[in-house]
Amino acid sequence: MAGGRRQAPPREDVLAAAMEMIAERGLEKLTMAALGREVGMSSGHLLYYFGSKDELLLRTLEWSEGRLGAERGRLLTRAATARERLDAYVDLYVPDGHRDPHWTLWLEVWNRSQNADEDARDRQAAIEGVWHRDLVALLAEGISRGEFRRVDPDRFAARLRALLDGFAIHVAIGLRGTDRAQVLCHVHEFLADSLLADA
Repeated sequence: MAGGRRQAPPREDVLAAAMEMIAERGLEKLTMAALGREVGMSSGHLLYYFGSKDELLLRTLEWSEGRLGAERGRLLTRAATARERLDAYVDLYVPDGHRDPHWTLWLEVWNRSQNADEDARDRQAAIEGVWHRDLVALLAEGISRGEFRRVDPDRFAARLRALLDGFAIHVAIGLRGTDRAQVLCHVHEFLADSLLADA
């Protein structure tokens, strides 16, 4: 209606815009005022919707994880060997490179979690939980098919994800000597040594 109040964009559009700003300009440029200008809202209106920047960041991470989760589900349910799907899982897990926007956001949210309330910490644990459960199920399938050694899937998944997290942080922050290709090589060697069934 002419002269009427402009309707706020859907929250998903706001979260997508936040992620795009992180990708294009870096996390330090993501302020409530800058995001408001991007989506045509005041910073006060954004605070009304999200309550705080911490909540905006966590919601953006959850939105990004939802998209990754859909991709992970597609990769893990395709017709392929367990090893091929495990390689796809690892490939999706490891950052694309220095300042990967999803990992930049993940690191910031986890850094802020030291002072987060229980609800926020539960939501962060839920993000980690789905990655873990998917990996445990894949490992159990590979063991049952004889592709993988008879390891404890839950314990192996916890250790593999710790390894992936450590390497992923190195890639995301741009630590010299640990680019994506080198990390994938290390992980594949580790899997060959510790998981692949003996010939």
